[in-house]
Amino acid sequence: MRAVVWDRYGPPEVLRIEDVPQPVPRPDEVLIQVHAATVNRTDAELRAGQPLAARIVSGFPRPRRAWRILGTEVAGVVVAKGSLVSEFAIGDEVFGVNAYRFGTHAEFVCMREGAALAHKPSGESFAEAAAVCDGAMLALGCLRHANLTKGRSILIYGASGSIGTAAVQLARYFGAEVTAVCRAANSGLVRSLGADRVIDFTQEDFTKNGQAYDAVFDAVGKVSFPHCKGSLRPGGKYLATDHLSNLARAQWTRFSDRQVVFPVPPRYTKQDVLFLKQLMEAGKYRAVVDRRYPLDQVLEATRYVATGQKIGNVVLTVIS
Repeated sequence: MRAVVWDRYGPPEVLRIEDVPQPVPRPDEVLIQVHAATVNRTDAELRAGQPLAARIVSGFPRPRRAWRILGTEVAGVVVAKGSLVSEFAIGDEVFGVNAYRFGTHAEFVCMREGAALAHKPSGESFAEAAAVCDGAMLALGCLRHANLTKGRSILIYGASGSIGTAAVQLARYFGAEVTAVCRAANSGLVRSLGADRVIDFTQEDFTKNGQAYDAVFDAVGKVSFPHCKGSLRPGGKYLATDHLSNLARAQWTRFSDRQVVFPVPPRYTKQDVLFLKQLMEAGKYRAVVDRRYPLDQVLEATRYVATGQKIGNVVLTVIS
């Protein structure tokens, strides 16, 4: 099968397409023919070997061979299964996230039956289904700590990215009042997703407008807790998605009136995939897809993700 492989850290050019052996499912696994995957922030940071401390897990001085094929999100069709699998049948359309195992930037991938995998939402394309899980599940992992209900407020910084567009929709679903921070060009999009107010960060510093929130969610790792602490109400939570320094801050602020929350490692569960499927089928959540690239154009897709300017998700189409 064709797959995107890499064997050293570096720029997008370390990626290449090769023919590699097709995986064989274990007794508790299904073999998925990949129709669509994504290139996301996890792929970009792992490929670049950043931050350096992360190489303790990913491999030093070279990446782990087990992660030779990147890609976590997937949507496709089950074409074979192990003897112990009962939830899925051959021919089922599925979607999910192969967290910590990777391998979806290929024509086939194996996933455990009990992994973050479910039947594809009815009415959704493979590209839309592939673009759901990573950003939404990272957002969920943070938002659950904010106790969002009707009457509570949240500011989402980086609201037009993969995690941000998911967070806006989920916060709205939970009943919170949502302030989104992004470029003015993306204000229409985030309003359509449920934002009550939009702040253009190029024109206004939200920390200086006198407003305070029950939670501030940094969806892109660009605004620090010290910078925005004054924008939190007493009892408020700063929700982080990046930077290992937030691990220490989470401990320092555990008993403070304004706390840092940094849920690591992120949890990816089948229950959350099923929850997202339910929201999609009810018309209460949609994946935002910025661009789609065929597998042969993985370098172009990766370069675009590396700009940090993508809106929502970038999809790799393996089968058109």
